[in-house]
Amino acid sequence: MTLLTDTIRAGHLELKNRLVMAPCATERSDAGAVTKQLLAHYDERTKGGHVGLVIVEHSFIRPDGRASKNQLSVAKDADIPGLSELSALLHKNGSHALMQINHAGSAARDGISEGEAISPSGLKNPLSPTQDEMKTPREMTKEDIDALIKSFAEAAVRVKKAGFDGCELHSAHGYLLNQFYSPLTNKREDAYSGHTIDGRIRLHLEVIKAVREAVGEDFLLAMRLGGCDYTEGGSTIDDAVSAAGKLQVAGLDLLDLSGGMCSYRREGHTENGYFRDMSEAVKRAVSIPVILTGGIAGRAGADELLAAGSADMIGVGRAILKNPNWADEAMEETK
Repeated sequence: MTLLTDTIRAGHLELKNRLVMAPCATERSDAGAVTKQLLAHYDERTKGGHVGLVIVEHSFIRPDGRASKNQLSVAKDADIPGLSELSALLHKNGSHALMQINHAGSAARDGISEGEAISPSGLKNPLSPTQDEMKTPREMTKEDIDALIKSFAEAAVRVKKAGFDGCELHSAHGYLLNQFYSPLTNKREDAYSGHTIDGRIRLHLEVIKAVREAVGEDFLLAMRLGGCDYTEGGSTIDDAVSAAGKLQVAGLDLLDLSGGMCSYRREGHTENGYFRDMSEAVKRAVSIPVILTGGIAGRAGADELLAAGSADMIGVGRAILKNPNWADEAMEETK
């Protein structure tokens, strides 16, 4: 029976257990720069040595893709020294570490991101609770798409230079890559068509290719995929299954599943692992490890999901955010 304490291999990494500290935005940077407060946040939660993998909160790859005032930055080379401090701290505490890299797209807000907002089809995020704060985006051209791919690859190189073990591409929770994936926001008629899964993940495949070419094979490449919108007319679990196999072939080492336009919550669901219907279906379709996050509050629930084959690894976000000792307490429990 698989348990949270069991080892697992992901890409070139041998992880000491299956616990993932899931990415949660802390707003502890200083206009994008790593601060003592941010370092202390990660130190407090990992210093016991019980977190196998840390996925650092989403970080913007360009100023026009910034989602919030104190979101972390991977947008320029000057960010590398601060990020190096963070990776060194996490490694010292015994964790492998990835950085999640992101572009907000139509989730860009006035007074936060620089320049004009972009999106697949010039649509505002239809499910955003802060519509009045959102910029009106313009539809991306092919030149915009090519520039975005280049920006993701350049950001990944910075992450590698900062000493991280890999990076995670953020295609969930209504951000730009997820906007291409969801038929709610992708109404394009070109090669990135919103009418087919191949069109909706074409950008994802191109980003994976560019990043892999830029960082090489000895760098773990993950994706947080908002595989299902759980919304009428949105992406489905069948879409997630179809996409997952293609993403693996393209070069992903790890799939981290979450919600799409519904964000990290699932309306009407508070049960342990409330995205497990999606993770179970995707896990059957791929051979790379699958992370399940969502509503997991304790060790027993994590072990139950692993034993049931719902996922290969368990992400814990808000519970660790609220209780810095969560990993120590959970991993030291006797069964």
